[in-house]
Amino acid sequence: MRTEDVLAAIATGLWRWDNASGTVTLDGEAARLLGLPAEPVVLPEVAVRSRFHPVDWNEINGIVTLAVAEGTLAEARLRIMDEDGRVLRTVRSRSKPVENRTAEGRVDYELIGTIQEIAEPQPGTTAVHTPITGDWRRSREAFLLDAGRALAEARSTAEVLRVAASLSMPGFSPDGLAVFGVAGERLSIIGHHGHGVGDEAPFADMRLDTDYPAAEVVRTGRAIYLPSPEDYKRRFPATWPLAQRFGRVSWAFLPLIVAGRTMGAWMAAFKHPVSFSPDERSVLTTVARMLAQALQRAGVAESERELTTGLQRSMMPQLGPEIPGMRIAARYVPTGGGLQVGGDWYDMIPLPSGRFALVIGDVQGHDVRAAGLMGQLRIAVRAYASEGHRPDAVLSRASRFLAGLGSSQDADADEDPDFQSPRFATCLYVECDPRTGLLEVARAGHPDPAVRMPDGTVLMRPTAGGLPLGIVPDTDYPTTRFTLEPGETMMLCTDGLIETGGHDLDTGWARLRAILESDTHGSESLEKLADLLVQAVHGPSSHHTTGPLADRREDDIAVVLLCREGEGCGCGASARPPVRPARRTMLTVAQAEPERIAGARRQIRELLHDWADDEQVDSAVLMVSEMVTNVLMHTDGDALLVAEAVGELGERRLRVEVADGSDELPHKRHPGEMASSGRGVLLTEMLADAWGVDPRGEGKSIWFELYERSKRPDS
Repeated sequence: MRTEDVLAAIATGLWRWDNASGTVTLDGEAARLLGLPAEPVVLPEVAVRSRFHPVDWNEINGIVTLAVAEGTLAEARLRIMDEDGRVLRTVRSRSKPVENRTAEGRVDYELIGTIQEIAEPQPGTTAVHTPITGDWRRSREAFLLDAGRALAEARSTAEVLRVAASLSMPGFSPDGLAVFGVAGERLSIIGHHGHGVGDEAPFADMRLDTDYPAAEVVRTGRAIYLPSPEDYKRRFPATWPLAQRFGRVSWAFLPLIVAGRTMGAWMAAFKHPVSFSPDERSVLTTVARMLAQALQRAGVAESERELTTGLQRSMMPQLGPEIPGMRIAARYVPTGGGLQVGGDWYDMIPLPSGRFALVIGDVQGHDVRAAGLMGQLRIAVRAYASEGHRPDAVLSRASRFLAGLGSSQDADADEDPDFQSPRFATCLYVECDPRTGLLEVARAGHPDPAVRMPDGTVLMRPTAGGLPLGIVPDTDYPTTRFTLEPGETMMLCTDGLIETGGHDLDTGWARLRAILESDTHGSESLEKLADLLVQAVHGPSSHHTTGPLADRREDDIAVVLLCREGEGCGCGASARPPVRPARRTMLTVAQAEPERIAGARRQIRELLHDWADDEQVDSAVLMVSEMVTNVLMHTDGDALLVAEAVGELGERRLRVEVADGSDELPHKRHPGEMASSGRGVLLTEMLADAWGVDPRGEGKSIWFELYERSKRPDS
């Protein structure tokens, strides 16, 4: 008897589906099962497709693709329809996909298989699980969408494994999971779920040539499905005792493949029987692909985090040994995106004179080049400072170094436009004398320092400065001197701390001033204050909680705090004193810098921010403006402003002195109605509670005093 006769006797037809030509070849029995005349025929693909139920047809491509990937048979249940849309019968298709590569390099498939009529699903066969309905398909699609989204959001290997363990697959869910990795010629356990501590030991260091399903999957790149313990014992007798003790009855081992490379295997084990129908295999295969991609992304992210952490640790210095009478704290926070390392830096440099220097800077950009330039510039500044150069000379040499470094890189950067653009850097260099508290500041386009006084008042200290480093090679950087009094804390920061969150310099300083002036820091350490400043911008720092402003991290942050120990310093050295300490500020206004008069007015307002009478504050600002302006107009020297407020709240005394190098004393004038000047002394006499002129050896000092008083209620 011929084979065709045997197949016809058991109602089994043969078919050949050629995807390249778009034709289907049917024998007589196959044609009959499809509702066509019972004779061999070659039909176009569209004619055969019209005989299948639309829902079943939608699954065929996925089943074929899965069979090609696994090297298995493509099996499915298909409902045959007549011209009126009625279901004639249900057939079972089993076919072998054969890959054909055309001359143009395109890959097509040819399916060769059988079609057999089935009356109803039989227990113990895969067909009992293969009915495809719209509800099941929607459930599966919803599961895969949720699984893909959850795996895409996982940022570490541990999170990927937690997501994989929490997946609830439609209709069947494994109770045991394991992810295997490859290390050389050995299999390793990356993570597992549903097992006890130590259960992974026999599988943790297994050779790839071991007769174990996961090892074979890694070797071949093809999935292995074991529906029953008998299947496991028959195929892998050597390692069956290792799996038997867990009490599972079905297993699926799938390759984790990324970009054509098998990076490991995924095991899903079940305590209930699973036949691994084509639909179940399709779900498992899709999850395995998403899991492999998620693990690769997590591995790359962890490598980048390890790299950036190493870069930060190597580039950010230690603050060095303790300095008698001084406390120092510093923070560096990279921007929220990209490589997580940028151009901000800080440094503490011991000097040959016994002093030390604090440096803070910001190289333009947040990329790898900015980080590289930052590292080179930090080393250069440290070298110049260690040679004993003064602050202005250190910055001048650093500017020349950065300009030369940029030009040399430009000559070698013809292929990368980013490396052709010059970079600049802002910098603030402070030389500190720990014995006297004297600070010598040189500034290159950087934000001014701020000083927190013992009573909590915060003043921004205007300092002379020059252009950012690297713009003009030969640039002068004038030096500003002032004293950090006992109990005062100085803050140096980059503009990322000020402007993050949509703030400009003014509103950003107001936000930071509220943190610095808060009374809650009185007994806190300097380290806690540094954390509070960063949290005010980024929210609480945590591995799992990024904080409310994490989506607004536009720039890196570097901040350095220097506290001179004393009463009320707020760094944990001593408690707040019972007597309110004096507030002092000093500012030099040079002949060539009349714009700094506005800075003098701002200094007085900040010094008197909690003065009881606002009108007295306005009077003090007006008198300071007049006195400094007179020095610039009627002398050839600079004006030195010194202001001090002493006493308890509500009873304080403000004394302001403006000194210059001229011996000519001010004269009281009687200007006419249309005169534009000559009223400074008259205003001082009217507004001040006391005033005077003190001659000095060279020059003079004009001063006034105001006594704080509360506003009297209107009568």
